[in-house]
Amino acid sequence: MSVAEASRPAAPRAAAARATRGFRPEVQGLRALAVLMVVSYHVWFGRVSGGVDVFLLISAFLLALSFLRKAESGRPLDLLQHWLHQFKRLLPAVVVVILVTLGASYLMIPRSRWQDIIEQSWASLFYVQNWVLASNAVDYYAVDHSLASPLQHFWSLSVQGQVFILWPLLFLASSVLARRYRLKFRGVVLLVFGALFVCSLGFSMWETSANQAYAYFDTRARLWEFAFGTLLALALPFIRLPRLLRILAGWVGVAAMLSGGFFLDVQGQFPGYVALWPLAAAALVIVAGRTGSPIAADRFLSSGPLVRMGDLSYALYLWHWPVLVLALVWRDRPTPGVFGGLLVIAVSLVLAYLTMRFVERPLRALTWADARRRRAAIVLVVCVGLVVTPLSAWQQNLRAQAARVASQTSADNPGAVSLLPGYRDEVSEDAVAVPELSTIRGDFPRLEPCDEGATGIPADLAASCTQRLADGEPSRTIVVVGNSHAQHMSAAVLGLAEKYNWTVIDLISLGCVFGPVGPDVSAECADFFESSSAYIEELVPDAVFTIATRSQFGSNAEQLVPDFENTVRRYASRGIEVIGVRDNPRFEFDMPTCIQEQDDALGSCSPVKADILPAVSPLDGIEPGTPLYRSVDMTDLLCPGETCPPIIGNVYVYIDNNHVSATYWRTMVAQFEERLAGVALLEPV
Repeated sequence: MSVAEASRPAAPRAAAARATRGFRPEVQGLRALAVLMVVSYHVWFGRVSGGVDVFLLISAFLLALSFLRKAESGRPLDLLQHWLHQFKRLLPAVVVVILVTLGASYLMIPRSRWQDIIEQSWASLFYVQNWVLASNAVDYYAVDHSLASPLQHFWSLSVQGQVFILWPLLFLASSVLARRYRLKFRGVVLLVFGALFVCSLGFSMWETSANQAYAYFDTRARLWEFAFGTLLALALPFIRLPRLLRILAGWVGVAAMLSGGFFLDVQGQFPGYVALWPLAAAALVIVAGRTGSPIAADRFLSSGPLVRMGDLSYALYLWHWPVLVLALVWRDRPTPGVFGGLLVIAVSLVLAYLTMRFVERPLRALTWADARRRRAAIVLVVCVGLVVTPLSAWQQNLRAQAARVASQTSADNPGAVSLLPGYRDEVSEDAVAVPELSTIRGDFPRLEPCDEGATGIPADLAASCTQRLADGEPSRTIVVVGNSHAQHMSAAVLGLAEKYNWTVIDLISLGCVFGPVGPDVSAECADFFESSSAYIEELVPDAVFTIATRSQFGSNAEQLVPDFENTVRRYASRGIEVIGVRDNPRFEFDMPTCIQEQDDALGSCSPVKADILPAVSPLDGIEPGTPLYRSVDMTDLLCPGETCPPIIGNVYVYIDNNHVSATYWRTMVAQFEERLAGVALLEPV
């Protein structure tokens, strides 16, 4: 029971089925209110409402009630049967939405985004979408939803799916412990889920403060919200409030629920303790229950329209996000506007009704499948197969195309080499630009995770550390440190590492300007700077490469990284060479998308250099006072002449709106080396 279920029996037996399981219409109305909040906030406000948190509480609350009734009535907790029944209710609608979204994405979304959509389709189908988004550092609060994945919202369903596996196991463990030690079942459940609540909430608060973007999708940081709903189900029979207080509690809960998204710093503090706001608000409504008062909140929540909207809540949640993203892609707009938003919601409601009417209800009423476990398993296998078959075929086709592109010779894709004096054009007539557009998003250097024992990397840096080990004894040890631009720049460093047999260690924190202080340096980034610097000082590598400036989106206000000269002196005092590389330009549009949408891509997608980079590099005035520092500026190879083109020498220069492709960086290795001439790390050992 979840946002996903718990409320939509087959129409002919609706009243009887609901009465049998103690149907609470105010909870159904609460679910409706939550989904309307999620949809409206996504469509019009570009904010997170807290409605998903209400879904998590309700799903755990209803699931707990179900298992408490089973255990206390002496019925066996048949987990396999429960899981088969649960996912037979959930999966069919998921399959329909994924299939339609895949078809629409193929027709409407640029090829450069296909690989992400395929990856997230697999993740959504198997309920691991939240982990994919967390590992990819997805910005769930991005204003321009047209650039988001149409399946991004499956993260919350993935979290619920994982909990739907875990929770029955915890209830079974509680039942076994209660019987084994002759304890009260509810007491053991209280102990188990109370401990889980405390541990998960503490972890959530810590991870939210340390890495909020990851914590938002982390199941471990969300378990306490489910535990809250379970504890509420345990406590509810013992809560007795006067009618007047219950009426007040209901309206306070509704008001708090509706207002939380506007008053809370959702972007900076969810899912930490601040998420208690929507959970407490929903709990107040549930505790208020059915008061019988014509002026109470439960009267409003139990109204026919809201109850029917609650019936649609699962399907509406599934449909609203892909409809919104695809509509924005179609209209080439970052937001839908008032009337466009109304149309998005209307289309989503129609699709939700059709899904409920012709997919969910018929399969829920399919008694044949419920009669035997094997039959329910067959339904699940068929559902999975309906997605796996076309998804695998599409993925294999893209791999074949990428393999054909990869088989081209270096002469077909010279990249930056084509800008050098004396270059002779030998590109074949049928050669295509690289990297292949369907895989371009993943065109960045991929190194091996650091071995803590071999590199001595501290635990707090382990997740940020990757490495390329030399063959045998390394001639030099190099550290590349900084943000994602430093990560992409390491493609050139790796090219030199192969030539000179270096060991290369990458210390990367996405989005972090590498400095200790400044307006662009968050507390998290400052901690990364100090931890990285302490490790570098202890390691004493031969050289450190980093991005020394920060360009701005759509502006030429490029600046030196905060306190950069002191950072150089800090490393140089240990005898470490420092190579400061100038940042690449950042654009207000996605380069690969522009290339695919514009007929005159080289003209329309080539910003004027003077508009996005200053005429004089901030590196020109740097005076660190040490011979161990060298500045490197590759701008002339990124923006030759007066513009910054998207394709140079039959190579795509950018994978998005601000990251240089690893493929293009590799074509700059020779020039990168030439501009390092004279530094000690290139001299024979």
